[in-house]
Amino acid sequence: MLSAAGSAAGSALPPGPDRSVPLGTRLRLDAGVRSYPGPDGGVLLGGSPLRVLRLNRVAWRELTALAAGRPAVSAAGASVAGSLLDAGLAQPILGTRGPTSAEVTVVVPTRDRPAALARCLQALGPVGTVIVVDDASRHPSAVAGVAAAAGARVLRRPANGGPAAARNTGLAACHTDLVAFVDSDCVPEPDWLARLLAHFADPAVAAVAPRVVGLDAPGWLGRYEQARSALDLGPRPGPVVPRTRIAYVPAAALVTRRAALGAGFSEKLRVGEDVDLVWRLHAEGWRVRYEPAALVGHDHRVSIRGWARRKFDYGTSAGPLARRHPGLVPPAVTSLAALLPLVLLRRGRPLGAAAAVGLAAAGLARRLPDFSGRRSEAVRLAATGVITTGYGVTQAATRAWLPLTLALATRSANARMALAAGAVVAPLVTYAARRPQQDPLRWVVASALDDASYCAGLWVGALRARTLGPLLPAVPELAASGRRLRAGPHPRRHPRRCP
Repeated sequence: MLSAAGSAAGSALPPGPDRSVPLGTRLRLDAGVRSYPGPDGGVLLGGSPLRVLRLNRVAWRELTALAAGRPAVSAAGASVAGSLLDAGLAQPILGTRGPTSAEVTVVVPTRDRPAALARCLQALGPVGTVIVVDDASRHPSAVAGVAAAAGARVLRRPANGGPAAARNTGLAACHTDLVAFVDSDCVPEPDWLARLLAHFADPAVAAVAPRVVGLDAPGWLGRYEQARSALDLGPRPGPVVPRTRIAYVPAAALVTRRAALGAGFSEKLRVGEDVDLVWRLHAEGWRVRYEPAALVGHDHRVSIRGWARRKFDYGTSAGPLARRHPGLVPPAVTSLAALLPLVLLRRGRPLGAAAAVGLAAAGLARRLPDFSGRRSEAVRLAATGVITTGYGVTQAATRAWLPLTLALATRSANARMALAAGAVVAPLVTYAARRPQQDPLRWVVASALDDASYCAGLWVGALRARTLGPLLPAVPELAASGRRLRAGPHPRRHPRRCP
């Protein structure tokens, strides 16, 4: 029987340290963040998801200094800087402080693939120690020979346990404060490690991931993966927080603080073990960062069978992750305020849709301080929310809800429209934004195969895990209403302030 509930699971992790950043930290406001001063402080608008962050007078004074490029020199400044970083409203300006590459142990899990392993080990550059974990290779002597030639230590597992078990075997043998996990089909670029290590000057940072980009691969699937790989999280840095712009990072390449990992990855998961780890780190109060200035190449699968199988496997991880982390694996986030105008438009009521946008804008305007463009800014935000919600629901119609959409399309014009939008319009919008080196037709075909393969895995994983979590959209208003009901009648609400 399917259920929407679940429980957190996984190896316990140590609690995170104080969230204030070290004194001397400098930052820059993230692109797109807007600031509005007021008589008692001010408001910042931005981040992912979009948020309104109110700052009192002291915090606003510290923000003004930080935005001007000055370092945090007081406890108040460090607290404000930490809040801005965690909210995705600012990014750190990295200095030269932090550990060196000689203080890092690199763990490389592998199963056979000696040629790829040799290429990976050569590209690592100068590091402290390299441990190759042979996860029960069929030809262990070849792996051992490559590792010996590179001066790496070899640990052989007697039985294949998957990526999580192999990484944990290497982690248990490490003695350095920092451990880098690099899969054998990865090729780090020069200075990849130095760019990541600078983040560890902040003691609250538990893990930092580079940008994983595809190595040159032939064929139309290779070009598609270059532009839309699930491992490539784009060119913008930021905090890794569930249900935000950067909701996860892969462990194909990941530098971690050993003291934060506890026993490491959950060996019960063959896929999604990296997502589970970073979400548990976040839940314990640690910071996880994404740093795209560091680049690591990856050998993507480009045969149709292997590529589709990998997409299917990614989909199967959603069920177990939903059981472990309830509410963090929705196929779409659908705000009622943003969904109502879309429903009215579909029913041929443009005036009603405009009125719904106006009501949402009025609610937003009340949260902004007085300034001349407050109303127009609120309308822009409300309209953006409608567009974002529509795009997300359209994608979910073919990526998560494809069986339902196909079944309804036989008798519903709305379902047929959703199917066409999800299968054609949404991929073309993505195509226009990313400008891949591929013609639109092949891009749309690859997107359809991607969605179908992932959807099949998602439904299989949900059935195995007996959960509806990966199939149910997240509705923030309903979740907030449920929290208020559990808390009792008429709870007091206060605007979020910093610090």
